[in-house]
Amino acid sequence: MTLRSNARRSVGGLWIGLLTLVCAPAAALDLQVTEVASGIYALVGPTENRTYDNDAINANLGFIVTPEGVVLVDSGATVQSGPLIEQATAAVTEQSIRWVVNLGSQDHRWLGNAYFAERGARIIALARTVETQRAYADSHLVRLRETLGDRLEGTVPLTAPEPIEADRASLDLGGVRMDLLWLGDAHYVGDALLWLPESGVLFAGDLVYLDRILGVWPHSRIRAWRDTFHAMEALEPTVVVPGHGNPADLAKAKRDTGEYLDWLVREVEAALGNWEPIDETVERLADAPDFEHLEHFDGWNRRNLNQTYLQLEAE
Repeated sequence: MTLRSNARRSVGGLWIGLLTLVCAPAAALDLQVTEVASGIYALVGPTENRTYDNDAINANLGFIVTPEGVVLVDSGATVQSGPLIEQATAAVTEQSIRWVVNLGSQDHRWLGNAYFAERGARIIALARTVETQRAYADSHLVRLRETLGDRLEGTVPLTAPEPIEADRASLDLGGVRMDLLWLGDAHYVGDALLWLPESGVLFAGDLVYLDRILGVWPHSRIRAWRDTFHAMEALEPTVVVPGHGNPADLAKAKRDTGEYLDWLVREVEAALGNWEPIDETVERLADAPDFEHLEHFDGWNRRNLNQTYLQLEAE
């Protein structure tokens, strides 16, 4: 396996370098490594769907370099993700990955845990997150097998062995303070955030989508997601590393995620209050000029409206 890197360049005040991980032709993955603050990096995955070629990593991971080792934020979708992630961290530090913090329960956030645990890393997650991971593990493996086939071999669901029985935990990993927080449910029940107050960096997981539209699923909690986003705003992060899309400031997070969540809840609540049928509501709101710039809008907005209507109607 080799690693190619282009020259780093500044975009919007952030230093960005595109790292291409090259293995055999069938096992290559492009990851964009963005240094969002000193020693703090986002691993920005593609915003397309999961594919065989992207190893089902169509989300963002991250890592923090400390004097005593690397803290990895989420671990990828399979055991095969491990060497690719290690190559990305090795491009900027000789430190090994000693801790893995899971923020969510979707496959690409934690199914790579076993690879790092076998190499001595400590897996860390809130109990809320672990409960949901265990509930969805089997269904995620079934779905991944359809996409990845042989690349799923050897992947076993491994959750944090000592989940944190609290909604907030202050961690000191390698001498760096970070807070693991549950502020409310979002894309999945038990989604968490990793907050680094000294640098102002927030790893928001699937609470925040940037550049692409978010997806409301039956397991999502749309009203709680909206409220959790607003609770997150009180942290006033300087940089938000989203679950999907490029890192940005809080203002962009509000535009791409917060305002869309507000709009979904507000408009569908009004439709329900007026006894408007679901099909008429979806058709009326299908065009939303404020959000049409988001990638995948055409494929997801109608589904989001439909799911929001069903959830709010059932309350």
